[in-house]
Amino acid sequence: MSPLPPLPPFTEETARRKVQNAEDAWNSRDPERVALAYTEDSEWRNRDVFLRGRDQIRAFLTEKWRREHAYRLRKELWSYTDHRISVRFTYEWHDDSGQWWRSYGNEQWEFAPDGLMQRRYASINDLAIAESDRQLAG
Repeated sequence: MSPLPPLPPFTEETARRKVQNAEDAWNSRDPERVALAYTEDSEWRNRDVFLRGRDQIRAFLTEKWRREHAYRLRKELWSYTDHRISVRFTYEWHDDSGQWWRSYGNEQWEFAPDGLMQRRYASINDLAIAESDRQLAG
């Protein structure tokens, strides 16, 4: 696979662009598109789930978006170094019963020289909300 700009080492501008690119990809809800941003052997922790590699990431995301309907995400740059970025995020979705949720979290990302993410560690908390309390609609 070819490099995925922006490449490390990051500046504030390139780190913000990397975060926006990730937000755009996740909001597509396309597991293939999202998985291509990670190395073949990428390590993940998502809540209490540990994954390794694109195939596991793709399968995880496929199942996630089968359960999480009307998913909408916002990511915000928290900090960065030469090859690492930390973000905080909020996303909203509803389950099969129609219950709306707002999920809050933090992610730590580590990138390979080609700009693909080789490690992603996410801590996430969920809050049940009324549909009328949504903040990320549209």
